[in-house]
Amino acid sequence: MSAYSSDPDLNVYDVTGNGTEVDVATNLLNGDIRLSILWTQDVLLSAEAADEVADALRRAASQSRSITATPSAD
Repeated sequence: MSAYSSDPDLNVYDVTGNGTEVDVATNLLNGDIRLSILWTQDVLLSAEAADEVADALRRAASQSRSITATPSAD
């Protein structure tokens, strides 16, 4: 079982139609964020797809902060 949880709202593929896919995932154990480009080393994104990736990275950053947040001493 992987410690990484992929963003289910991200569905971005290369504009050339070759099947290249982008994945943003958060490590649920330590909060690390993984940005993967699947099936190749490059991905060409439309402006809309780039916005989607940026949104997914912001969601992952928020999730990471909640995983790594120090509990308050209330």
